[in-house]
Amino acid sequence: MKHSEGFLKLVNDAKSRVKEIDIDAYRKLRASAEPHVLIDTREESEWAAGHVAGAIHLSKGIIERDIETRVPDHAATLVLYCGGGFRSALAADNLQKMGYTNAISLDGGWRALKESGLALE
Repeated sequence: MKHSEGFLKLVNDAKSRVKEIDIDAYRKLRASAEPHVLIDTREESEWAAGHVAGAIHLSKGIIERDIETRVPDHAATLVLYCGGGFRSALAADNLQKMGYTNAISLDGGWRALKESGLALE
C-alpha cells in the first residue's frame, strides 16, 4: 500500500518513541510464557476476516477510549499489531502517553503473523 508523506512522517515520529519487535522476537516472547496481551488494532472488517487466536480487538479508532477498561494494569505487556506495523506504532505511542509502560508494536503486523504458523481464527 502506498502511504502519504504526511502519514509516514507521523508514523516515523511515533516509531522514534515506541518499542518494536519483529515476528521472531514475538515468537520468543510467546515461547517464554511471559504474560502479555496481544491486541489487534485493525478495523472491524479486517478482524472479522481473520486474526490471531487469543488476540483481543481494540481498533485504532477506539483503543484509547477502551484500553483502561479491557487492560487496567498500566504495567502489562501489550503487543499491538495492525496490517504492517504503522497503525500499531501510532496506537502504542498514544498508550505510552496514557501511562502504559510496556506497549510494543509488532513490526510486520498481520502479514507477518499470517506466515508465522501461529493459530489464526
